[in-house]
Amino acid sequence: MEDRDNATTVTEFVLGGFPRQPQVRAALFVLFLVMYAVAIAGNGLILVLIAVDSHLHTPMYFFLSNLSFIDVCFISNSVPQMLALCFTDRRTVSFGRCFAQINIALFLATAECLLLAVMAYDRFVAICSPLHYSLLMSQKVCLIVTVSLWVSAFFLTIVPFFSMPTLHFCGHNVVNHFVCELQAVLKLACSDTYTTGLIIMITSTLTLVFPFAFILVTYGRIGLAVLSIRSAQGQGKALSTCGSHLAVVGVFYGTTLAIYLRPQNKMFSNREKVVGAFYGVVTPMLNPLIYSLRNRDVKGALWRLMGRKLEE
Repeated sequence: MEDRDNATTVTEFVLGGFPRQPQVRAALFVLFLVMYAVAIAGNGLILVLIAVDSHLHTPMYFFLSNLSFIDVCFISNSVPQMLALCFTDRRTVSFGRCFAQINIALFLATAECLLLAVMAYDRFVAICSPLHYSLLMSQKVCLIVTVSLWVSAFFLTIVPFFSMPTLHFCGHNVVNHFVCELQAVLKLACSDTYTTGLIIMITSTLTLVFPFAFILVTYGRIGLAVLSIRSAQGQGKALSTCGSHLAVVGVFYGTTLAIYLRPQNKMFSNREKVVGAFYGVVTPMLNPLIYSLRNRDVKGALWRLMGRKLEE
């Protein structure tokens, strides 16, 4: 009982994922700063292009704007703090702030999982049922689906998190990560985490496995439909619009599945730390690059915007 009483005195966590060498920390600072700048600039540009270019006022780009918004919020939840702590010797985060960061990250990651599944369905309807696309993906339907997506993300993350049993920490408060990451923090708990782990496994299955399986099945059917298209130009256009989405899906789900659906041990390894940093920092940076480099509509909107600016 004494340990449990002492657990209530833990008011902060120490982020121990940063290396001790000043040169390495300086290199990490530059790396994180560049990634953050690219992510904010890239996602911000996509949001602006979709807002100002009427050619991009379609369901596909409406969902893409939601993805860019999620990525801006997701990377801003962690990287500014990481940058601030790179050159400080005392890298502490308050207990409340740490768990707030965890909740925000889980909420946004869940929203992205569901959104990627919705985007896959949008491509399926566009390619496999083009005559019914305007009806099945009308503006009203897209709005309802988007609102439902955000509400579902809330109930799949925030509500289960607060239904977890109270966790107790017995003095050891050094998190082997750059940020407060759920799996890394849970490894510090000295109380039984079986129920908590079970809740996480159930919610991870609902938010990762089911959407990912849906995406794989959907793109399997899209692949069969593309093969039946006789026009080489039509096949190329279909593959181009789907290729960007598949690249984003592969990067995001590959890293998140590696963290949340693998056998857990008591220690949070450096490899897990790198993977966690990858989906938290690298993925939001890559998404706009993938879409802008592979998507003709986005590149066309950028040229039109630049042309208007030059004319002014």
